[in-house]
Amino acid sequence: MSDTPEVTGGPVVTPVRVVIALCLFAPFVAMLWVGSYAKVDPKFIGIPFFYWYQMLWVLISTALTMVAYQLWQRDQRARRARGEARGGGAAQ
Repeated sequence: MSDTPEVTGGPVVTPVRVVIALCLFAPFVAMLWVGSYAKVDPKFIGIPFFYWYQMLWVLISTALTMVAYQLWQRDQRARRARGEARGGGAAQ
């Protein structure tokens, strides 16, 4: 048996976890929907839309992944705190 208590309780699907999933899923949808960006115009500093749109999504994906990670860390800390409050702390 492990010395660390398992974090249990509470629903598995929470609003925070739905937001995390959306943050991670949005870049996939944006990149797989090729018809939305398979064009040349509008150009940005001479770069066709097809290319700068994808490069923009690299930055957006990074930001969304960071947001998802921060939300996940906060969710895990809250679940651990609730588990300790119910269980009275970890065994030593």
